[in-house]
Amino acid sequence: MAPKVLVSDKLSETAVQIFRDRGIEVDFQPDLGKDKDKLAEVIGQYDGLAIRSATRVTPTILEAATNLKVIARAGIGTDNIDKEAASKKGVIVMNTPFGNMITTAEHAIAMMFAVARQIPEASTSTHAGKWEKSKFMGTELTNKTLGVIGAGNIGGIVCDRAQGLKMKVVAYDPYLGEEKADKMGVEKVELDELLTRADFITLHVPLTDQTRNVLSRENLAKTKKGVRIINCARGGLVDEEALAELLQSGHVAGAAFDVFAQEPAKENALFNLPNVVCTPHLGAATTEAQENVALQVAEQMSNYLLTGAVENALNMPSVTAEEAKVMGPWIKLADHLGSFTGQMTDEPIKAINILYDGVASEMNLAALNCAVVAGIMKRANPDVNMVSAPVVAKERGVQISTTNQDKSGSFDGYIKVTVVTDKRERSVAGTVFSDGKPRFIQIKGINIDAEVGAHMLYTTNEDVPGIIGTLGQTMGENGVNIANFTLGRAAAGGEAIALLYVDGQVPAEARAKLAETGYFTQIKPLEFDVA
Repeated sequence: MAPKVLVSDKLSETAVQIFRDRGIEVDFQPDLGKDKDKLAEVIGQYDGLAIRSATRVTPTILEAATNLKVIARAGIGTDNIDKEAASKKGVIVMNTPFGNMITTAEHAIAMMFAVARQIPEASTSTHAGKWEKSKFMGTELTNKTLGVIGAGNIGGIVCDRAQGLKMKVVAYDPYLGEEKADKMGVEKVELDELLTRADFITLHVPLTDQTRNVLSRENLAKTKKGVRIINCARGGLVDEEALAELLQSGHVAGAAFDVFAQEPAKENALFNLPNVVCTPHLGAATTEAQENVALQVAEQMSNYLLTGAVENALNMPSVTAEEAKVMGPWIKLADHLGSFTGQMTDEPIKAINILYDGVASEMNLAALNCAVVAGIMKRANPDVNMVSAPVVAKERGVQISTTNQDKSGSFDGYIKVTVVTDKRERSVAGTVFSDGKPRFIQIKGINIDAEVGAHMLYTTNEDVPGIIGTLGQTMGENGVNIANFTLGRAAAGGEAIALLYVDGQVPAEARAKLAETGYFTQIKPLEFDVA
């Protein structure tokens, strides 16, 4: 059955056609996002939801989204999506951070020119029939110092454009390395130094707990007298009341804002102040950008729903289409290993330790981690998936650690999962054979070679004669057909294990018969999703 996507905001017809061309059923209702009650009523029908800014995805909407797998925002900002609720629900949240980078960076540069030369006020005055040539004295950008807060994708383009204008660029960004700064041709500085040196300050960071009010009253007071401040990133990065006071006192010479703490901004402390340029969140408002993000969101959603590729996800590691092809069997293996340990563990889990060996260590470990944790957590909550499982584990205080190492054995690579409780540690390892099928290769340190089946029976016993016959006879007497039978032992006469791949569930009567023999210390039916 083809996946079904709802487009609840205005998106380009070309993007809608991409869904159709990829074989996805699409329902284009560009005004539906404004009606939260109607959206909640119909959202349960869809696998994907494509939105812009008009649709608000609240916990109530997500509660009704019984089939939803992915939400994709055409644009960067996802403030209108409750990402925590989406993660708990197991829904991937994507955005399109690259489609409007140039447009947003160009708007910041345009705003900088506008405030440097007082263009909007001069235009209004001239339209009014005045000729106030001497009133609008501006300043050049050449040789001025531009302070860039956030030198990532958009900030990096602004740095490049500013250098073309012969500006000196200093950048504050905790994630910017010295080597990258040198390559960009910018000087990496701390925030306090940027504040005291910059003639213009432009912000290009997301709104997080760390960046909220980065230009606070205290930090604004540290700025150079005559500074001009541009914000085309996110409202809430600047204390607007404090900035208004500094504009009125003359300490700040001008400001240009495209975004505001409260939007739509019908009133604001910055409105109607001299040399303050305001626009209604136009950073991405060009024909090219709107088309780019729409096409990108359609491609990303289609790739995920059809191939499992995860691009630009905010609550799950991204997996490219190429990685998805190679990693598919390994992600399935990671899920099986997690499922095995999860089904075997009845006590509260304290820690999950994951070892990646050989080729497995060179893959997207973040995605594999999510698959392992999801497999484990399904025992307690069958509805968890790779998105929600890490959230569930964190809420339960489970510590997750990973180790990767070079090829160390006869396999090109393998994954070993160890679950730690207050009472014991339990481990299982597996690999992917050349046929693409996951295999269990070690349980409790005992080497085996077991194909993974939908229904399996795991037993432990002392290594004595007759175990194979007892297992086979008991299964046969209870109508259970054995598809595959794997044995392993630590040493002759020591602990031994058996793993049976059977054609259906093992009845309780059969397990009771095995227990009556006195041979077995553990008898555990297991189930795996092998679809």
